[in-house]
Amino acid sequence: MNKRERIVPWLLAAIVFFFGVGQAGAEEIAAPGAPTINIDKTELNNGGTIKVSGQAPAGKPVYLEVWAADHTVRANRFDSEIDKETGKRPYIFYITSEMPAYYKLFIPNDQQPKIDAAKKDGKKWGFSSVLKETGADIAYSVPAKTKIDRYQSTLMASVVGSRGTLLDAMDEQENKKRSMQLVKARFRSVDKVIAAAVDVKPDGTYSAEIKIRDGLSPGKYNVVAVVDKQMKSEAASFENKIAFPLIYLENAGTSLNIFYPFFLTLVVAIFGVLMGAGGGFIMNPLLLALFPALPHTIVAGTVTPTVLFSQASGIINYSKIKFISWKLGCGIGCSMLLGAFIGPKLTEMITLDQFKFAFGWILLVLAALMLWQTTPGYLARNKKEQSILKEFKKRAEESAKAKN
Repeated sequence: MNKRERIVPWLLAAIVFFFGVGQAGAEEIAAPGAPTINIDKTELNNGGTIKVSGQAPAGKPVYLEVWAADHTVRANRFDSEIDKETGKRPYIFYITSEMPAYYKLFIPNDQQPKIDAAKKDGKKWGFSSVLKETGADIAYSVPAKTKIDRYQSTLMASVVGSRGTLLDAMDEQENKKRSMQLVKARFRSVDKVIAAAVDVKPDGTYSAEIKIRDGLSPGKYNVVAVVDKQMKSEAASFENKIAFPLIYLENAGTSLNIFYPFFLTLVVAIFGVLMGAGGGFIMNPLLLALFPALPHTIVAGTVTPTVLFSQASGIINYSKIKFISWKLGCGIGCSMLLGAFIGPKLTEMITLDQFKFAFGWILLVLAALMLWQTTPGYLARNKKEQSILKEFKKRAEESAKAKN
């Protein structure tokens, strides 16, 4: 055997040994695998509880990101708060149509005190600060990818309800920041977007009970387990089903029993037409109070066309007894036409609290005026009004006799 033949076996042995040690070392320092995820059921009927479990790397917290995969809704926010750095109001309107109809993060149980602290902040709680303090920012993903449009408005433009000039698209980081603000604007409550429900064991096994409340969107929901930004599980999916009399309101992102608003509106319409108002001013506060899941913009927009039904019926019947002044009606109708153009645009730029504040004061002023006008002292001083009421009563009696 020559020298070359003796060297080759040693060289091969060295190569095998080198790669063997290298592979063993790689196994010791390689990052642990992604977490696993399992759910106990794949179907819910108008909400319920899903039990989630799995295995994650030991010593790491586990976060669950849950969202509605089949339905999205619109979320918007008008930023008119004074900027702390410049001292100016930005007047920028942010809007997206890709917000999941349901979105929530479930975090480890030991983070509950931080959620409680956010609740104490009341309406001033910040979604971004809650994510950062609880560590859930590593799991926040789906809303951050939504396409957000922004418009540069002005004070005058906001007064007349204009969105303003469309600005250039934001970078990824800015888009994520604004998406957090839109999540808060859409879901409003801390409890609706984050909850402490994940129990993590020292060996990395975890479990959680995810409660899906009733009245949400139907269809597919996804659940993902996250331990850091680069390490997450595959999505586990379940379906939320609803059936009549529940109906899903696409633009509101919620489901409700249609019979409840049906009978409520029936009663309101009777008294609304009786007062010549159509019932819209009564339906708005009632729907917001009884169905808090409905956005105020959807309530305002939905009630407006429904008034057509009661008003059309009222116009026909009032015209038969000659109680309509068409000249006055057409005159004030022109100004209502202008107001109806401005109102819808302005509605989407104000918050629910601002809407309730303005609407409440308007109702209080109207109620005070109507009560004042029914006092004996007012009626005694206003003889003309008394004569008009007598004439109306006379016409009503003549019309009733003519029908008989």
